[in-house]
Amino acid sequence: MRSDLPKYKTSDEVDFVIIGSGAAGGILAKELSTNGFRVVVLEQGPYLTESDFSHNEIEILAQDKLTNHPKLQPNTFRKTPDEKAKPQRALVYGRCVGGTSVHFTANFWRFHEIDFIERSKIGAIAGTTFTDWPITYADIEPYYTKVEWEIGVSGLAGASPFDPPRSKPYPMPPLPVKSSGVIFERAANKLGWHPFPAPMAILSQPRPGRSACINCGFCLAFGCEVGAKSSSLATAVRMAEKTGRCEIRPNSYVHRIETDANGRAVGAVYFDEQRNTHLQKAKAVVVCANGAETPRLLLLSPNKQFPNGLANSSGFVGKNLMLNSGAISMGVFEHPLNDYKGFAVSRIFHDFYELDAQKVGFYGGGGIDARFDMTPIGFAMGGLPPDTPRWGKGFKAALSHNFTRTMEIFCHGTSLPLENNSFSLDPDLKDAWGLPALRLTYKDHPDDLKLVNWLNVRAQELLEAAGAEKKWSYPAQEQQFAVHLLGTCRMGNDPKTSVINADHRTHDVKNLFLCDGSSLVTSGRGQPTMTIEALAFRAADRITALAKRGELSA
Repeated sequence: MRSDLPKYKTSDEVDFVIIGSGAAGGILAKELSTNGFRVVVLEQGPYLTESDFSHNEIEILAQDKLTNHPKLQPNTFRKTPDEKAKPQRALVYGRCVGGTSVHFTANFWRFHEIDFIERSKIGAIAGTTFTDWPITYADIEPYYTKVEWEIGVSGLAGASPFDPPRSKPYPMPPLPVKSSGVIFERAANKLGWHPFPAPMAILSQPRPGRSACINCGFCLAFGCEVGAKSSSLATAVRMAEKTGRCEIRPNSYVHRIETDANGRAVGAVYFDEQRNTHLQKAKAVVVCANGAETPRLLLLSPNKQFPNGLANSSGFVGKNLMLNSGAISMGVFEHPLNDYKGFAVSRIFHDFYELDAQKVGFYGGGGIDARFDMTPIGFAMGGLPPDTPRWGKGFKAALSHNFTRTMEIFCHGTSLPLENNSFSLDPDLKDAWGLPALRLTYKDHPDDLKLVNWLNVRAQELLEAAGAEKKWSYPAQEQQFAVHLLGTCRMGNDPKTSVINADHRTHDVKNLFLCDGSSLVTSGRGQPTMTIEALAFRAADRITALAKRGELSA
């Protein structure tokens, strides 16, 4: 970090303390500091920069350099609330400045119009809390555009007949097509589907201080050493710091939101790197800690007014978790594809984005893409056909032959909100700081499993049409591991069935705001980060307006 950046005292009452520096937190920091406010961002992880990133698979994947560490922050899992949760690694998220946007794949679809109004269109689904958003696609469209132009997205407007309306084209052309994309496109066209260049939050052209993608091949799970990936770190955080009003404070593990006798938030209590406790005072608090840690923080912050967790009069904090459904098919081809080079995804289609439940017999929809996102060790452990020897000469031969000839078809789908699916506090297990660990409760709705198995059949049809020499799939199973952390503090107009309103303001605490994956009402079809960032730009506008009207100090 530069020495000329602002350094606030914890006793200084700044305008906003933002908890989390990921996709949403970085944008809110940038927008609020640009709008003249004094901002402190508390990030539980370290401040890593491009020079700290590497292609070391052991360091990144096995030692969790960029992500939450299971020894420091263990988790438990159970399928239903009447089970005893067992310790197991239950989720992954970015634990560094920039959050998960540092190591994500960078798929960057917009949600479509249907995602915001689907409950009204198809009606109730028994056993779920399925509902409409309090905002529409039209409300968020200008902010999708803002993400594309300010953060940096490569794509081709109008390439898909299923795309929702847009006010501007993409700022950069799509990234070059990969071999898997060419094969995918030809096969999809043969089947009458509509493939198009995948929109990616990766630069196809240089931007000031940032390189275009150099096709290093270490994208998913890794930080970008040249700033081509449009992470919060490479974009919004840097812009926020340039205002001279924003301090990014890493290694600051927030464990309580402090309130006064009137129920107003007065700041955030956190452990520093030496595990000393501090209270950063602020006029308002914005929590952007992700869809697991945001509800956990509210549940760790009860008071007399909210004995079951701060801002939890609805009882919905932590509930209605949606992980997105997903499935993978693999194919091996005669000639080398060399798809291990470069970014993960170059072609996709949305022909099945909105399926007719009457025809297929289940709710949902999704997108299907062609990709290769495995690094060498990961491929050796999980990328070979099921009948491959796992040791010796046969294993080596298959690994050598298949690594350059394999591609994946990834099926991304909806998941329905269920009240029992949740993050909560484990009553027995503690983290390294003595705080209750996160407990994941999750059982996929039957429609979610039917959907991705249906999509996987389409993936197999595509690999057949593409001429794969060998193909196989991994049947969808009930999920026990969370990556997309959605819906746990949902947005809504009714305080009895939601946690925040359409301004991202908690119904219960007028100067407490939440904005991250927890805000989502529906899961979309699998790529939530673009929508999370658009919501953050919109939230910043709403919060700025409230602050300038004096509504946050009342």
